[in-house]
Amino acid sequence: MEEIVDVVVVNNHKRESDSCDEDLVLKKSKTSVLDVETVEKSRNNDSCEPQNKTEQVDGNLQLKASEEESILAVSIEADAAEDKGSRHTMEDAWVIILPDASLDFSGNLRCAHFAIYDGHRGRLAADYAKKHLHANVLSAGLPRELLDVKAAKKAIIDGFRRTDESILQESAAGGWQDGSTAVCLWVLGRTVFVANIGDAKAVVARSYPSDESKSRFDGEESLKAIVLTREHKVIYPQERARILKAGGSVTNGRLQGRLEVSRAFGDRQFKKVGVCATPDVHSFDLTKREHFIILGCDGLWGVFGPSDAVDFVQAQLKEGLSVTAISRRLVREAVRERHCKDNCTAIVIVFKHK
Repeated sequence: MEEIVDVVVVNNHKRESDSCDEDLVLKKSKTSVLDVETVEKSRNNDSCEPQNKTEQVDGNLQLKASEEESILAVSIEADAAEDKGSRHTMEDAWVIILPDASLDFSGNLRCAHFAIYDGHRGRLAADYAKKHLHANVLSAGLPRELLDVKAAKKAIIDGFRRTDESILQESAAGGWQDGSTAVCLWVLGRTVFVANIGDAKAVVARSYPSDESKSRFDGEESLKAIVLTREHKVIYPQERARILKAGGSVTNGRLQGRLEVSRAFGDRQFKKVGVCATPDVHSFDLTKREHFIILGCDGLWGVFGPSDAVDFVQAQLKEGLSVTAISRRLVREAVRERHCKDNCTAIVIVFKHK
């Protein structure tokens, strides 16, 4: 997996209606502001552990570092858009939870949560994960006082496991076999956690050179796209080996000739032949070099390369467009101009450093 990158920040976002045709289905959450005091943290430097991701987020988030750390004020704006493409139904689901995603769990360390769930053979698994994954991660022990990176990653992995177990029980009782991939992001204090299963991706944009005195989008600063997630498909050696060891087979690049991904929620009929819901989890601290993150299902990344998507979003930011308009344009470009046939969902998360 590649090293993590920083993202471009936009100043003076201008809200724009950016009219779209009626066949473009858009969903937005309310915009809100969160002030967070991060306390001195117990940090872990092994930031290359696996992660999982899912759903979309909309809103503004204010973060402040403690006085004992270098003060970093960050405003986060995010929004989501979706289109069913050429499919008859929409099987994606997304989540945006701001300003405080700690629900009923008490604690001083507040967080925001974003996720995309890409369902297959129906959207029941995606909808269940949308409703329950974040709560399961919190109940599994996501830190709410002093940040402990290892504890946070363990809570995310446990939350995925609990969610999958519940989905399997629900699907057995209901007689359905839907599955879902996921790409999820938590901003906990000023630390970002990314988790994923399947082929949904997260991409972060980092500025080069790191001369923070220069204004963003002045033509002198380049952005590099870094993929934060690792795809889980049966064609990859590590995943294929697990499938074969469990007694499964790979035919024409698919498990049992049917399923392309090797990790997913649900998919009850494939669990005995190696499909699992264990996410890759990755973490990093926000700095002034991180400008934005794009979460997307495989429909988006099927027609956009990571660098193409970063360049597209950067160009819209340079025009001063709102995150709402940018997310709409990104999905519209994927479906109408680049002919994405699949369901297409994207979340654009922009960090504005002060």
